[in-house]
Amino acid sequence: MANTYTQISIHVVFTVKNRTAFISKDWRDQLHEYISGIINNEGCKSLAVGGWKDHIHIFFGLNPNISIADLIRVVKANSSKWINEKKFINDKFQWQVGYGAFSYSKSQRNNVINYIINQESHHQSKSFKEEYLGMLDNFEVEYDDNYLFEFFE
Repeated sequence: MANTYTQISIHVVFTVKNRTAFISKDWRDQLHEYISGIINNEGCKSLAVGGWKDHIHIFFGLNPNISIADLIRVVKANSSKWINEKKFINDKFQWQVGYGAFSYSKSQRNNVINYIINQESHHQSKSFKEEYLGMLDNFEVEYDDNYLFEFFE
């Protein structure tokens, strides 16, 4: 009997809700590790998790038995609960609704991984809004400005 074999690399980006809920450098690496664990526990393969104070990038090999929407719902729910239980911020931590998801070929993996792990230096010259709108434009994703993230600049 034949099996199903896939190689589906997905880059997802989402952002924090509320200006007071920024991701601190003090616990950012712990959050990235935690999210990587969630991805792996859901049967996908974490390739890179990174981000900056107001957003997260995750890059993973998608298991075809789970939808991107279901995976991101689990990642957001579990990671926000973890942040709140750890009391890393004084307010309630939440992620904004929505995300951007982009697919890459295997030949592009190393470039995407390097891009994600170098977010801190990348954002010294570019805001998250500029980055995200650039991604949407590069991938020719049609969008309505009324339904974009609330950006913090």
